[in-house]
Amino acid sequence: MDSPTRLMTVILLVECTYRQTRTLSVGCVHDAGQRPEWAIRLIYPREVMRPPAGARALPDADEVRHRRSGLPGLEHTPDPPSLDSRSTCINIPTIASESLSTPARMTIYDGVYKMPPVGRDPPRDLGRPTPRLLLRSLLLAMLASFLAGALLVARFTYARQQLPRVQQNRSAYADSPSRNVSSCPGYELSGLRETDTGLTAHLNLAGPACNAFGHDVANLTLEVTYDTQTRLHVNIDNTAQSQFTIPPSVIELAPGSKDTSLKSSSDLVFNYEPSPFAFWITRRSEPDAQPLFDTRASSLPSTPIPPVIEDDNSTALDGFPLVFEDQYLQLTSALPLGANIYGLGEVIASSGFRRDVGTNGGNGSIQTMWARDIADPVDENMYGSHPVYLEHRYNESTNRAQSHGVFHFSAAGSDTLLLTPPSSPVSLIQYRALGGTLDLYFFAGPSPQSVIEQYGALVGLPTWQPYWGLGFHLCRWGYTTVNETRAQVENMRAAGIPLEVMWNDIDLYHAYRDFTADPVSFPPDEVREFIRELASNNQHYIPIVDAAVAHKVNDTDVYDPYTRGTELDVWVKNPDGSQYVGQVWPGYTVFPDWFANHTAAFWAEALKNWTDLGVEFSGIWLDMNEASSFCVGSCGSSADLSNTSTPFILPGKPGNPVTGYPEGYDPIVSGPSGNITVNGTSTLRKRGIGAGNQIHVDLNDPPYAIHNGAGDLSQKTIAPNATHAGGYAELDVHNLWGLMEEAATHRALLALRPRQRPFLISRSTAPSSGHWTGHWLGDNFSKWAYMHYSIQGVLQFQLFQVPMVGPDTCGFNDNADEELCNRWMQLGAFMPFYRNHNVLGAISQEPYRWESVANASRTAISVRYSLLPYWYTLFANSSLHGTPPVRALFFEFPDEAELFGVDQQFLIGRDILVTPVLNPNATTVDGIFPGRGAVTWRDWYTHEAVNASGTGTNTTTLTLAAPLGHINVHVRDGAALLLHAQPGYTTAETRARPFALLVSQAADGGAFGTAYVDDGESVSPTPSRTLAFKACKGKLDIEGKGGYKIEQKLETVTVLGVGATKPTEVKVNGAAVDNWEFDEGVQRLIIRQVGIDLNRGASLTWA
Repeated sequence: MDSPTRLMTVILLVECTYRQTRTLSVGCVHDAGQRPEWAIRLIYPREVMRPPAGARALPDADEVRHRRSGLPGLEHTPDPPSLDSRSTCINIPTIASESLSTPARMTIYDGVYKMPPVGRDPPRDLGRPTPRLLLRSLLLAMLASFLAGALLVARFTYARQQLPRVQQNRSAYADSPSRNVSSCPGYELSGLRETDTGLTAHLNLAGPACNAFGHDVANLTLEVTYDTQTRLHVNIDNTAQSQFTIPPSVIELAPGSKDTSLKSSSDLVFNYEPSPFAFWITRRSEPDAQPLFDTRASSLPSTPIPPVIEDDNSTALDGFPLVFEDQYLQLTSALPLGANIYGLGEVIASSGFRRDVGTNGGNGSIQTMWARDIADPVDENMYGSHPVYLEHRYNESTNRAQSHGVFHFSAAGSDTLLLTPPSSPVSLIQYRALGGTLDLYFFAGPSPQSVIEQYGALVGLPTWQPYWGLGFHLCRWGYTTVNETRAQVENMRAAGIPLEVMWNDIDLYHAYRDFTADPVSFPPDEVREFIRELASNNQHYIPIVDAAVAHKVNDTDVYDPYTRGTELDVWVKNPDGSQYVGQVWPGYTVFPDWFANHTAAFWAEALKNWTDLGVEFSGIWLDMNEASSFCVGSCGSSADLSNTSTPFILPGKPGNPVTGYPEGYDPIVSGPSGNITVNGTSTLRKRGIGAGNQIHVDLNDPPYAIHNGAGDLSQKTIAPNATHAGGYAELDVHNLWGLMEEAATHRALLALRPRQRPFLISRSTAPSSGHWTGHWLGDNFSKWAYMHYSIQGVLQFQLFQVPMVGPDTCGFNDNADEELCNRWMQLGAFMPFYRNHNVLGAISQEPYRWESVANASRTAISVRYSLLPYWYTLFANSSLHGTPPVRALFFEFPDEAELFGVDQQFLIGRDILVTPVLNPNATTVDGIFPGRGAVTWRDWYTHEAVNASGTGTNTTTLTLAAPLGHINVHVRDGAALLLHAQPGYTTAETRARPFALLVSQAADGGAFGTAYVDDGESVSPTPSRTLAFKACKGKLDIEGKGGYKIEQKLETVTVLGVGATKPTEVKVNGAAVDNWEFDEGVQRLIIRQVGIDLNRGASLTWA
């Protein structure tokens, strides 16, 4: 007979940081009657142990958030501690801190295991429990309860003092959220009241609360407002207004027009059903068409639906009711089957710019909104959060398409699902948020550009960029001295490669501390001298500012930013009011609390002191502002603050060399050099406070686990239960940290230089960030795929109203090679933000390092600088109207369905088509030419027309020559482009030289273009002049308005598409001129030395 069977519950409570390990344990046995097996429950530290074979992850509040490997949180790790068969308790080995290279994670597993025989206990019949057995069970149970209670008290106290990772009211969820929405009753509408601009109503819970992932809110308020002709606002909030809403001081949305006629004339119409409440949005012009947004159950597939993404159980769809709980909101809308969805980011989507909705072989998408410090992952959340999308809807009956947009105005951590269940006639979008409200804005479009403009009109238009910001920028992590930095400037000039802005990474700092300069490697006086040298040559300097501010290591440590910030009480706090202490580059750190009263003033003072020290910057680079922290929780609260090392070895340092060969390099074939031969054989192969003021909520581990790629919400960032001034919890405001830093920095730079436009580049962004900053696409990789990804990144941020954007050209992580850098330097020249930057310890990749890259860079930058008046006009239109400077092909050709998924090419404005090489070993590239034969595209370099005849239903795709060093660029017919005639080494030199005009006539002889001109640096509004160029059948008129005086003359006019017959006479302002030439082969007329004053009107004729 088997040994007695007992039910044993084992709890291992393990708190691990990078520097310390605490192990609390209790393992006791009580009899549970005669059963054939043991039930064991273990909590394992993720990086130290793995579950026994057969274990399964329990779907409860402590479930690990990883979703990518099948069962949540399941990974291969070392064996767990074993059970001692001779004891009624578990032997718990000490977990050495040396074994932890990353913070331990907690994973719960549940399994049923056979108990081995207990050697000293003879078998006995447990059919009737004896008094002795009952007494022993009672004593053991009492002892277990006592020990568990004592240890939990100890853990509670420790958590408060050391790692505020666990909310003190975790017992709030003793009522066990159901984690299933199938029983959620939805809401019923009552008390509807018409308003001048819409309606309001009550929404009341329609049945018993389901408490799926929180506590149902019984009473909601619905408010519908027709804001403008093209914007409709639908807001669902709890009536008590206890949920967090974004304060206007953080994002100030444009108010509605209050036009009472919009209720009957707006382009969009709000429709609803009262019970259960559901709503749908239609176009007034198409009331019977499929709605733009539709939450009715009758429009959605039948439930329950098994997991739509097979390896992710969270994609099971149990029902589509409206769910509004304190820590979980859910709203679902039907979409057309295979809808064309763009936006919802920030993300590198494997599907490209157009999101995967689960059709055509795709799995669907889960876009998580939780700002995260991570080297550019694919299909995961990353630095920014932008809950806005554009849908481009094609009507196969009419062969016409229209766009509309949807914006969820919320900072909550969330998942947005784009799915198509099997056999479903529709796709769907589902919002799952950890808080906030359902505050939705709908934009009527109907063109892609108008949707983007309407979104910008709501959240704020992009900041004005200084002219010099459009130049070429150079940086790397690893310029270790001011002299090494200066050498890059000298080497670039010696190579004749234009350099506009020199940058420094954290090498600049003393002990990696913000607002410092190292006294040995970057002596402040020498830094000042270097920056002034740059300025004397019309060049600029930008340093990095990290989000975290170093904590003083002891009382003798002198670090004014920390001391001053403490005096002004500007740091993020722990729940107990103490300073929240994280860990970043300088060691233990604190974080500015942008909600505190004096933080903005503190920040401005620190930046001013930095310039007074000698770091006389032209702009600021904001990094690590998700905000990033290398440990979990307030890890430095009682740690050794003098330990200023990072918890990992920096790249390029002993123990962590960047040794990988460039992508595709075969050392067996080509030897160990790592070089490629480009001219011979290639070596490459192919408003309420919210959760901070709510009870019975779990801040650090909400019951619904969003798909945060890092796992727990506390990983590598400020913990969600950290506290901000005003009572806000980090859980609610996490996604706003970068935005608020950007606004404070922008204002600080304006205070320092009131007449100059601030120039900022930031990593973490949110809605309205573009009003304050530009963005680089983060820590990408020196790989061909990432060069391609950069196009979708730039296009995404046009939609997000952050138009000044670009990648780290040639890649940041890993080692670049000559061919990749050659192609990427060309592509980067046609993106708004153009910077080469790479990681510490990697192969140097400045463009002068390889002659072929130097040649390609000189050519591409020359084209870029020629186009600067065009670029600058596009950015002026962006700041004035929200019009995107860079455009997907379908933005300009919305009815050509074959363009909806194209992101290998893009347009600059309306008129410049860029077709880069995105693969190694290529000498040609396939390019699609929009217009279906109705548009003439001309080669930028030769002016020859492309034979892109096309048909009425198909766009022409051609194979173009693309030798290394050449990027294909084409000009659209009907364009009139003001250019710089003679690009110089800097933008200032270029601007001082004459203008040229390129006119590419359409078949009817027409062309049109504009140019915005001002001084390029003064804060708007500033004197300006807008020029208009209009060509029509042998005549070109130039007009202008505005008070800005343009010093440079228009010296050269080139007209393409003149016709095969050579003109007999050319006149400028009515007077015949002789300085012209005609090329019959390309039908080109060039008129030189025209000397046109652009402050006056002018005309040219030819016949």
